[in-house]
Amino acid sequence: MRENRLGFKPMQEFDVEGKKVLLRVDINSPIDPTTKKIVNENRLDKSIPTIEWLLDHGAKLAMIAHQGDTLDYQNLIPLIEHAQKFSEKLGRNVRYIDDVCGPVAQSAVEALDEGEAVLLGNLRYLCEEISTFEDAVKLKPEEMVNTWLVRSLAPLFDLYVNDAFAAAHRNAPSMVAFQEVLPSAAGPLFFNEVSALNQVMSNPAHPSVFVLGGAKISDAFGMMEQVLSNGTADEILTCGVIGEVFLLASGQSLGSKVDEFLQKKGLMPFIEQAKGYLEKFPGKIKMPCDLAYEAKGMREEISVSELPAELLYLDVGSMTIEEYRKSIETAGTVFVNGPAGVFEDELFEAGTKKIWQAIADVEGFTVVGGGDSVSAASRFTDIKKMSYVCTAGGAMVRYVSGKKLPLIAAMEKAAGLT
Repeated sequence: MRENRLGFKPMQEFDVEGKKVLLRVDINSPIDPTTKKIVNENRLDKSIPTIEWLLDHGAKLAMIAHQGDTLDYQNLIPLIEHAQKFSEKLGRNVRYIDDVCGPVAQSAVEALDEGEAVLLGNLRYLCEEISTFEDAVKLKPEEMVNTWLVRSLAPLFDLYVNDAFAAAHRNAPSMVAFQEVLPSAAGPLFFNEVSALNQVMSNPAHPSVFVLGGAKISDAFGMMEQVLSNGTADEILTCGVIGEVFLLASGQSLGSKVDEFLQKKGLMPFIEQAKGYLEKFPGKIKMPCDLAYEAKGMREEISVSELPAELLYLDVGSMTIEEYRKSIETAGTVFVNGPAGVFEDELFEAGTKKIWQAIADVEGFTVVGGGDSVSAASRFTDIKKMSYVCTAGGAMVRYVSGKKLPLIAAMEKAAGLT
C-alpha cells in the first residue's frame, strides 16, 4: 500500500496520553447560500474516528480547519456549527473558539485537560492561509515556520497530526509547516484516502471507467493524459463543461452563448489540449450525444447533430445518459469527479441522478470524490453502496495524476525519508 511505501508515521504509534495534540482536519463543507448552514456532513463524519481515538487515548486536543476561501467567499464563515456537529456526533463537548491562533486561542489550548477538545477559528481568517497568498508569495515550508500561525501554536504542542488529505494540494502553513518543528503523524483518514486512490491507480479492475464532469476542469485535464497513457483508465465519459470542451475540440459548434461562457471563464485554451487528447487516444474519450436546456421553465433536449443553437446547456440528455449507463454497468472500476449537470436544479438533475445511480449499482470498485460529486451521491443514492467516498476533490485528482502533493512531500520529510 502507498502509505507503507512512503513510511508515514500513523498517529497510533505515538503515546498521546496527557499530550497536547494539534490536529489538522479538512471539514470544509458545502454551505447553503441563504441559511449559511452545512448541507453535507461527509467530511465531518469521516473525521470522527480520528478525533475519537485521540480523545479516548487521553490527548489534549486542539483542531484547526478551514471553511471557504477568497475564491468562494460566500462559504467563508465561522466554524461554530462544525463544532456543534462534532459535539453531537461524538457525544461529548467540543468547544469552539472564534480565534485562530491569538491570545484567546492560546489560552484555550493551555487550559485543555486530558480527553478534552477545542476547535479553533477558521484558518482562512489568516492571510497566510488563503489561496491568493499561496499563489502570490510562494513560501517554502521551512520559511513558513515564521508565519503567525506556526509561531503562535507550535510551542504549545507535543505532536502534530494531519488527517486532511482533501487539502493535500495546498502549500499552506497549516498543511506543511508544523512538520518542520513538531513530531508529526498522519491520521487514519489520510491512510484510507491514499489506499483507495492507490487501488484505482495501481491495480484497477478492468474495464476502468472515469466519469469526469463539473465546471472545474483544469485538474481533470491534467489527469487525463496520465490515466489514459498508463492504462489506469480504459474509457473517460465526459459531461458538464468538460463534455462541452471536448465537443468543441471534435469540431462541433455549440453556439455563441457557449463560446461566450467559456471565454469569460478563461477555458478556451483547453480546446486545443482536448484536440490533442482526441488524436492521441482515439475512441477512449466519450462525449455527450445530446444536451439539455431550459425553455419557458421546462427541460428540453437537443441532439448534438442539431447544433449549433443559441442556448446554454445545463445537463446531458437522455441518449447520453443511456449510453454512459451501459459503459458503467460493465465496469470493474469507476472513478468519479464532477457532476453531469446543474443537479441542484430539478430541471437538470436527471443526468447526475441516473448516472450516479448506475455507479452505485456497479459490483466493481467505485470511488467518488469532490464536494459536488459527494453531495450528489448523498442526494441520489445510498452512499454506502459506493466502495469509497473520498473527502478530496482537487487533491484526489492531482494525486491520481501522479503529481507530488505538498502534504505528501512534507510528511515524507517529517518521516526522514527525503
